[in-house]
Amino acid sequence: MNTGIVYATLGFVLWGLVPLYLRQVVSVAPLEVVLHRSVWSLVFLFSMLALLRRFDWLRQLVAQPRRLGLFALSALLLSVNWLVYVFAVHSGHVVDASLGYFINPLVNVLLGVLVLHERLRRVQWAAVGLAALGVLWLTAQAGRVPWIALVLAFSFGLYGLMRKTATLGALEGLALETLLLAPVVVPLLAWWTWQGDGALARGDAALNGWLLLSGPLTALPLLLFAAGARRLPLSTIGLLQYISPTIQLALGIWVFGEPFDRDRFVGFALIWSALALVSVDGWRSARRDATAT
Repeated sequence: MNTGIVYATLGFVLWGLVPLYLRQVVSVAPLEVVLHRSVWSLVFLFSMLALLRRFDWLRQLVAQPRRLGLFALSALLLSVNWLVYVFAVHSGHVVDASLGYFINPLVNVLLGVLVLHERLRRVQWAAVGLAALGVLWLTAQAGRVPWIALVLAFSFGLYGLMRKTATLGALEGLALETLLLAPVVVPLLAWWTWQGDGALARGDAALNGWLLLSGPLTALPLLLFAAGARRLPLSTIGLLQYISPTIQLALGIWVFGEPFDRDRFVGFALIWSALALVSVDGWRSARRDATAT
C-alpha cells in the first residue's frame, strides 16, 4: 500500500476524532482550551525541531518582516478556527462543525476564483451553486444562518490559501504560528491561572493531563497530512479529506445524540452532491493531465 495513503488517512481520522478529545475537557472554557492548545503545541513542536536540529529557517525569517506578518495573519485565522470548533463541540454542535468541513473544499474552489483569479469549469460552478442552495435550505429550515459551519469553512479555507503560498514546511510553519501567538497566549494563560479560574489552578491531574495532550493532538494530524500530501496526487487527497467530517458527523449523530432530521438531511445531501461533482471533475482532470504527460 502507498505509504502516503496511510499517512493522510491517519491524519484525517485523528482530525475526525477530535470531538471525543474535546469532550474530555468540556469543563474548561473554549478560549482557555485554545490557549492551552497553542501553548502545548508550541512546546511539542519546538521539542521536535530541537531533536531534528532544524532551526536555520528562524534566522532567515528574522530579516523578512513581511513574511512574519503573513504568518501572524495565518496564526490568527487558525486561532479563530480552533476557537469556533471548540465552542461547537462544547455547545453540542458537532454536526454543524462537520458541515463546515464538508463545505470547505467548495470554499477553496470559490477562493480560487476570488483571490487567485482562477477560471472555473461549468461543473465546478454547478457544484458551488448546489452548495449555496444547501446552505440557503439549512438557513431557511433552522431560521438562522449556519454560522458555525461557515466560519469554520472560510477561516480554514483562507488559512489553507495563505499556507499554500508559504515556503515553510508543515512543522516549521505551525511552529512559527504558535511562536507568534505566544506573546499574547502565554501571559493570558498565566493570568487566567493566577486568578484561580484556570484549569491548572484546580489541581485536577487527569484534566491537566488531557490539556497537555492538546499539543501533540494538534500537531500530529497536520504532520501526517503533510507527509501524505507529499506522496499523493491532489485528487487523492481531495477524496480522502472527506474522512474527517464524515467521522465528525457520525459522532454528532450517534455518539452525542444531536438531531439530524429529514430537513437537515436534504441540506447536507445538496452539499454532498456538490462535493461529488467537484471530486469526479477533479479526478477526471487529473486523469487527463496524466495522460497528456
